[in-house]
Amino acid sequence: MTPMNDKNLLASDEGALARLAATIESRKRERGGDPETSYVARLLHKGPDAFLKKIGEEATEVVMAAKDLDHGGERSKFIGEVADLWFHSMVALAHYGASPHDVIAELERRAGTSGIEEKALRKAQSRASEEG
Repeated sequence: MTPMNDKNLLASDEGALARLAATIESRKRERGGDPETSYVARLLHKGPDAFLKKIGEEATEVVMAAKDLDHGGERSKFIGEVADLWFHSMVALAHYGASPHDVIAELERRAGTSGIEEKALRKAQSRASEEG
């Protein structure tokens, strides 16, 4: 077995996200998702308050697991919490008619842009909007 190069790894990662996104889409009520048998369908049926609350909880758990990792905690716990955060974020993306591809496209758009410059630009645009 040959090791995957970066391009193959990225394609594999994007494929995994696309498969998960398709599964989440299939759990929507209009596609036959049953809240009695599917966790995703239940979250979508309950509406934004349910999955947004989960995103907040999972984000906090990511922070706590990272802090634990800094003090000898388990890497697998941190990875698991990030996976939970990504999963619940993908449920939100589906609800709002977006996809992992949209997020990847935004990250690509930002590539090569200084985070400091990006933040300054957003602040300037916000001020202009408030004054406008």
